Amino acid sequence: MNFLTRLVDTIRVDSAQPFLKQAPFAIAFTGAVVIVMVSPGVDFTVWAAALLGMWGVLFATALSALFTYVPTLARLAILIPILDLLALGAFRAGTGGSISPFGSLLILPIIWIATQPGRKYIVIAGVGTAFALTDILGFGAPSTNGDLLRSIFAPTVFAIGAAIINEVSRQSRVQLDAVRRLAEEREVMLRGAEDYTQRLRENEAQLRAADKLTRSVLDAVTEQSVIGTDVTGRIDVWNPGAERMLGLTPAQTQGQRFVYEFHVEAELDDRSRELNYPPGETVLTPGFSALVESARLGTPEVRPWTYVRADGLQVTVEVAVTRRVNDAGDTAGYLFVATDITQALEVSRLKDEFVGLISHELRTPLSSILGYLELMRDDADEPLSDEQMMYLGIAERNAHRLLRLVGDLLFTAQVGANSFNIDESDVDVLPLVRASVESAKPTAAAQGVLIESQLDDQAAMVRGDATRIGQAIDNLLSNAIKFTPRGGNVTITVADDDKNIFVRLTDTGMGIPANELDQLFSRFFRASTATRAAVPGVGLGLTITKAIIDAHGGDLDVESEVGVGTTFIVRLPKLSVVAALSS
Repeated sequence: MNFLTRLVDTIRVDSAQPFLKQAPFAIAFTGAVVIVMVSPGVDFTVWAAALLGMWGVLFATALSALFTYVPTLARLAILIPILDLLALGAFRAGTGGSISPFGSLLILPIIWIATQPGRKYIVIAGVGTAFALTDILGFGAPSTNGDLLRSIFAPTVFAIGAAIINEVSRQSRVQLDAVRRLAEEREVMLRGAEDYTQRLRENEAQLRAADKLTRSVLDAVTEQSVIGTDVTGRIDVWNPGAERMLGLTPAQTQGQRFVYEFHVEAELDDRSRELNYPPGETVLTPGFSALVESARLGTPEVRPWTYVRADGLQVTVEVAVTRRVNDAGDTAGYLFVATDITQALEVSRLKDEFVGLISHELRTPLSSILGYLELMRDDADEPLSDEQMMYLGIAERNAHRLLRLVGDLLFTAQVGANSFNIDESDVDVLPLVRASVESAKPTAAAQGVLIESQLDDQAAMVRGDATRIGQAIDNLLSNAIKFTPRGGNVTITVADDDKNIFVRLTDTGMGIPANELDQLFSRFFRASTATRAAVPGVGLGLTITKAIIDAHGGDLDVESEVGVGTTFIVRLPKLSVVAALSS
């Protein structure tokens, strides 16, 4: 009973299992047995053959149940219809032989055999039919020519039918396989579409979160103006800082105004002229093209501009312009981050005025002190003792040092106010470098530092102020000596190319941290390595040097590594280049 229950649970109607295939033949065969038993016109002519046929069908049906219950044996299921053919041949011989009415039952196992994949099953069906109709067991062998003809003709017909069924089955399987593949592909595509949809949902959620975060960050920036535009300058981002700085709401600007409308037109024209009127994104707005030209070429730019508020007031700002790109890397617009520097400029101006005022106020009494010190030293009526002369020398040296510091302060104030002048003439840089080296040698020798100079005899002519250029070289050389420990060396070289003169000064000193190089030329800035080593100084020498080099149209670059040394590179335009530009 348990076997039957499990068998019923195992049978699946949606798959061609052996028991389901055997069931129609077993039912039809059972019906035939019942007909023989109850019909007066039909009888068992050979009981042994009939019994063998019935036991054969029963055994085949039991095998189909076993093969269904044990799926691993299903590959042997073809034995079942073969057994059915043999059993039906015996039953047919036992129920009248050639006149038996049950020969038509052959069609059921033949269909089973013929539907199997492969042409060999056509042969199996034909041979099986011949065996069934010829009665190989000897129960009523063909006795007449008609019986013999039927035993040949009928199997041939059944074999032809099997061939047709086999071909139709093959085509059906091909179509079914194609449909199954399409269904599988559709399933794969459906799963892919579902995965893609899910990823889209996730990406959309991430984009919404990123957009929300970006807007939160922009909304949190209230001290700086953040304005985003498309490639033509039309505003599409306007943060609270922009609203506070320029006096307009996002609704009044986004999609309606252009960023260059908030700039002073004269400044845009001047910048366009400097850049030779770049075409930029649109020829209709050359001012905007000048505004974003550096960023358009891939270099973010930070420079001062003047914003015009909605109420007409002007605000001096420092604007950082960067390029916005899309997924393909193409320019999608620009981002303008502006900081109000009005107060900073005013503080800087007041500081310069204060430094200039203090410098002037200190210079006069210092000059007086130095004058009286000189009178005391040169007083022939009351000569000073050696000890008094020593004290007087100390005071005089410190007064001169303070006077130099006052001069530096005054010079930096003039630099900040753009009011210092240079007396231009044709200058050969080589004698200036030689003079600086000769002047610095005693100090270098006292500190145990060797100065090496690699100078050619060929003139290195520039246009500029010889005194100021010499001052710049003196500052760099004295700095190199001051920051180089005993036993180190300082190397100075002069070289040129087609357009420039280069003065390169390298030391083996303590070096400067990389994160401090951008502050090196700021007033009163001193590197952390210098402060830790307690090297004296106030941080004005490099500021003055850079101002001098910039005033001559040159550049001052620095390369440094802590514990290895520092190299300063002065670039000055050649006299021939300056003359060509001015002509």
